[in-house]
Formats: sequence, C-alpha cells, structure tokens
Amino acid sequence: MLLNHLTPAQVEELRTALERQLTRLQRSMRVTEQAVEPVQLDQSAVGRLSRIDSLQSQSLAQNLQQRERVQLAQIEGALRRIEDGTYGRCMECGGEQPFGRLYVVPESPSCAACPATL
Repeated sequence: MLLNHLTPAQVEELRTALERQLTRLQRSMRVTEQAVEPVQLDQSAVGRLSRIDSLQSQSLAQNLQQRERVQLAQIEGALRRIEDGTYGRCMECGGEQPFGRLYVVPESPSCAACPATL
C-alpha cells in the first residue's frame, strides 16, 4: 500500500536514493571500523605529540562511527517503511511529509515540525 500523496515513481526515486546512500554508508563504515582500532602507545614508536594526535584521531573516528550507526538505522527504517507502505508519514504526528523534504532527506522519519526520531 502506497500513500496517495507520493506517486509510485516518487517512491521508487526515493528508494533508489536510499539504496545509494546505504551503499556509500556501508563503504564508509568499513573504513571507519579500521580507524577506531586501539592506538598503539609504544613510547619508542612515536613521540608524545604523535600519540596524542593518534588518540584524538581515534576519538574523532569513534564519533563518526556513532553518527554512521544512527544514519544506518534511519536508512534501514526508511526502507522498511517503504516496504510496509508507511513511508512519507511522520512517525510523530502522522502527517504527510512533502516529496520535497523526502527528496532532500529521504531517511527522515519525521516532518519538519516534529523532532526527529529513529
């Protein structure tokens, strides 16, 4: 069942965009996974500032990993909503999300007036 405010062509266009985003995100997540590996703190291998820089880089990678996980959950949720026919409905108020908003942020679970949810 498709919502009547989105045409089948619009839903297919948004599905394709979500699948493209998912592919890019999965690729990025593989790289990020390598970046969050434990930092070697061997005193003889690197100087103090290099170790601090490595720790900061690892922390940034961990923050990125967290954001990627949230985005993954949002994309997977949007794809599920397409399958069950609820895509395009705000998960907070139940209102219709305009195609323009979904075109810009296809994984969006809520309308612009409501706070985002997962």
